[in-house]
Amino acid sequence: MAGERSLDHYLLGSLPLGPLWPVAAVDVHTSREVEALNGTNVRLKCTFSSSSPVSQRVTVTWNFQPQGTNSPESVLYYHEEPYPPTSGRFKERVTWDGNIDRNDASIVVWNLNPTDNGTFTCQVKNPPDVDGTIGEIQLRVVQQVHFSEIHILALVIGSACALMIIVVIMVVVWRHYQNRRGQEKSTEMVETELNTSFYLLNQGVRQILITF
Repeated sequence: MAGERSLDHYLLGSLPLGPLWPVAAVDVHTSREVEALNGTNVRLKCTFSSSSPVSQRVTVTWNFQPQGTNSPESVLYYHEEPYPPTSGRFKERVTWDGNIDRNDASIVVWNLNPTDNGTFTCQVKNPPDVDGTIGEIQLRVVQQVHFSEIHILALVIGSACALMIIVVIMVVVWRHYQNRRGQEKSTEMVETELNTSFYLLNQGVRQILITF
């Protein structure tokens, strides 16, 4: 009928066009690049923050994409407990090293080799926060660790501090030695003066006795 509007019209018209609440998301934080020595173990750190309280529903998915390929491989899955891979390159080479209560989802990769060069991804879901960033770590396995500028600067500062400490110790020891030497010299001078005084006194007494 003209002039009449359906209930759906009023209901739809009263709804806001935008979302009813902000979209919840999980922020994942990782190191962008990690360099490790061939044959050693490496801890891949992954931490997260969520707008919702951390619960037992948290899931963590670690994947790996080898260098030069587009095929991701499963590394580890966590839901209440870790589920390491039962096959593939990371079988018996990956262990859980995180603590969900502390927002830590880190893992350890054992016995690195050059085939581990590539990108590791860490994805965390904390329902209702299921969207968000995915942490990426570019791992480089090298035969020899290359020192970065920060490492070199830290080495230089550490060496300078060690040298200063050595110099201070040498100065303290030298002053202590000098003071001790000075005390010994003072003692020797006092003993010499006393001996001289006793000698002169003795000579004077003898002269007096001779005179009498």
